[in-house]
Amino acid sequence: MDTKISEQEFARAATELGISSSDWDAYRPLVEANMEVAALVESVAVPAQEYGERAWRVPTPEDNPLGAWYLHTDIRGTGNGSLSGRTIALKDTVLLAGVPVNGGTTILDGYIPDRDAEIVTRLLQSGARITGKAVCEAYCFSGGSHTSATGPVHNPHHPQHTSGGSSSGSAALVANGDVDMAIGCDQGGSIRVPASYCGIVGMKPTYGLVPYTGILGMNPNIDHTGPMTQNVADNALLLDVLAGADGVDSRQHNPRVSRYSEALGRDVSGLRVGLVTEGFSMGGDDPLVGSAVREAARSLASLGAVVEEVSVPVHAIAGGVGFAGMQSMLTSMFQHDGCLLERPDVVPRGYLAHQRQWRERIDELPDHLRISLLSSQILGNRYGYEYVSRAQEALPVVRAGYDAALSSYDALVMPTTPTTAPLIPAADASVAENMAAALGPLVNTIAFNNTHHPALSVPCGTIDGLPVGMMLVGRHWEESTLYSLAHALEQSLG
Repeated sequence: MDTKISEQEFARAATELGISSSDWDAYRPLVEANMEVAALVESVAVPAQEYGERAWRVPTPEDNPLGAWYLHTDIRGTGNGSLSGRTIALKDTVLLAGVPVNGGTTILDGYIPDRDAEIVTRLLQSGARITGKAVCEAYCFSGGSHTSATGPVHNPHHPQHTSGGSSSGSAALVANGDVDMAIGCDQGGSIRVPASYCGIVGMKPTYGLVPYTGILGMNPNIDHTGPMTQNVADNALLLDVLAGADGVDSRQHNPRVSRYSEALGRDVSGLRVGLVTEGFSMGGDDPLVGSAVREAARSLASLGAVVEEVSVPVHAIAGGVGFAGMQSMLTSMFQHDGCLLERPDVVPRGYLAHQRQWRERIDELPDHLRISLLSSQILGNRYGYEYVSRAQEALPVVRAGYDAALSSYDALVMPTTPTTAPLIPAADASVAENMAAALGPLVNTIAFNNTHHPALSVPCGTIDGLPVGMMLVGRHWEESTLYSLAHALEQSLG
């Protein structure tokens, strides 16, 4: 660090803060002394991770017809663990040492991390084979699959339709059979929405169950990561490997870990399932999707589960309450360059160095993200962080509304997405159309990133060849109950 400060640099900073020029001469040497103290951290040697040679290559159009691969790798785990020989794609926010990470944006081009995410270590120790990085949406800020800098990701069932986002490539690759499993990350529905649209199983676990260490996040209060698979058994198996504290991630507070694979095949008779009335009428709903979810719920009833309609009034406003706090998320991602201030989590220096370039390259961000940044800026200029505080005050009320329903029911059920996968917006689509395609799919999912309940999307039918997803929401730490119900449904529906 250069601890000396030029007159011009000092004048600029002091003027930005409104400090009178009459104090500058007295303040400047003391500020330089503070810089010298800060520079002491550079004397601490941090052990480097040894990861050997890791080859990667950019996919050709011929071997990437869905646009779902960001990079190909072939990194094989050790031993004969539970994932031995299973192929896995990582969402391109999960750090893989020696392999570029893009996060769906050109602003991070050239960033190559030097450490693995904690979950990568767990995957490799379990014998998994990491065959590549999957495309994700720009800064993970979309429920559609049309915003990544690499281009749209196409739905394997109908290529003109979205695969959903932001874990768009992960879902498409699993659904297409290109990999056995994938890792997704979820801040508003980014595992569950693409799982619904692509007809696979996607679990957003209880907040803090799976460590987020070494994954590019949006805000530590809503960051979740979890498994995306072709079936329920594989999903539970993958969560067995991923779950548990790592001693680093501040999102984790004594997570209650189970053996999720043991939940498969359990008798579901007597379990109580509540169909959330509000979840079937969030606006823009396709009635055929609602009918398919209700029909699937009747399959659970035929297996002995008690299935009833239940009103959860907070669900109608929960997404809006979460969205009111977006200023906090955007401040963390952009104003703080992705650094998690006042939290002990490690954010890689290489990422911070690339991310801070966004100010000079804002035109590279998609429209809906720039609109959100502008909204956040105006909120801040008008009210400071008042609306972040209001959202934080409201969230316990919202959480209590779901908890009250879950005191009577073992799982709450609703459509994961209000429609099947819509068409990818046309190249000449309006800004409003692109924004609706990015944010519209999240109406049922976003609440549970803020309330931290586990939520699982499982396919339950098709309409005109496009999958329908059912979302099961459970009590905190009770993923096993969701797996029991989802597995029974899967077996019943064939």
